[in-house]
Amino acid sequence: MALYRTYRPKTFDEVIGQEHITKTLENQIMNGHIGHAYLFTGTRGTGKTSVAKIFARAVNCLTPVNGSPCGKCENCLKLQRDNDINIIEMDAASNNKVDDIREIREKVRFMPVDVKYKVYIIDEVHMLTDSAFNALLKTLEEPPKHVIFILATTEVHKLPQTILSRCVRFDFRLVPVGVLMKHLRKIFDLEKIECDEESLKLIATAGEGSVRDTLSIADSIASYCKGKITKEETLRILGTTDYSLNIEFFNYLKDREVGGILALIDRMEKEGKNLAVFSKDVSKHARNLLVIKTCENANEILNLPDDVFEEFKQQADAFDEKTLIRYMQVFSSAENELRYTLSVRLLLETTCLTAMTGMEVKKN
Repeated sequence: MALYRTYRPKTFDEVIGQEHITKTLENQIMNGHIGHAYLFTGTRGTGKTSVAKIFARAVNCLTPVNGSPCGKCENCLKLQRDNDINIIEMDAASNNKVDDIREIREKVRFMPVDVKYKVYIIDEVHMLTDSAFNALLKTLEEPPKHVIFILATTEVHKLPQTILSRCVRFDFRLVPVGVLMKHLRKIFDLEKIECDEESLKLIATAGEGSVRDTLSIADSIASYCKGKITKEETLRILGTTDYSLNIEFFNYLKDREVGGILALIDRMEKEGKNLAVFSKDVSKHARNLLVIKTCENANEILNLPDDVFEEFKQQADAFDEKTLIRYMQVFSSAENELRYTLSVRLLLETTCLTAMTGMEVKKN
């Protein structure tokens, strides 16, 4: 089984990076102030469906522990089964018609079986049609006391205001890299997978705040590396560039060495590196240098190893802010084009020369 499924949280305490939500839900359950409709919104892989399932078990648990399901009582064991009729999951991406919602409206009248609440979890709810939203609204306005709706979406702006106003809304945040690293380390220790700190950080950063994406990436890398993850193998699989390569590239930009840049791109292509990903890394490196130049607590934001931070700091002194902003703009705008162009190398070389043209570099 995939890591993200094996280590899916079963209690609110196991959910990472969403304490502002889990604490509120725990308090509601302990105080008995449970709403009839909830809206969970946020980026993919941040725990919306997992929290919904935990909440569905917790409101029906016979002996909840600090607001979380105990996992041992008769109801918890019953609701842990995927086919239990009291927790109904629906994917609105494939069940978005008005007839699908009408079917729910007909079934909500029936009482739950052997538990207190029947919970409907509607994922990707923004995919519902207008007529389906209108049908759902009727149910949200006057739901039976034994029914709870949990709507989950990654695109909350697509929901009608009439739906939003009838739900208790919770916004799921991207999980910080440090929290993801700690979570990965715990899982790797349990799985007896060796991994150095640099690889751990590379994997957590590649996950971009999503727990599911981070664990999926970790799963692929662990399988490839056969239980011993190294920085070199991680970089190869992710297609990302090493810190030293970014520093070398920016030194060429600083000195306006066209030949050096062209030779570096040639070397990367021969080594099989993803040039489109490299463009993204260049934009990110420019952003890192800008953070160092403009923020007092720069390394609290970047969370880099001390030796790497010192190298970045020295390089940041060679550029002014306008130049770094220009680099961010040029390479960010080229990312999409690089994905679809027939000649990635040619476009990247052109982008590099464009970034270099007219740049003012601070002289020592």
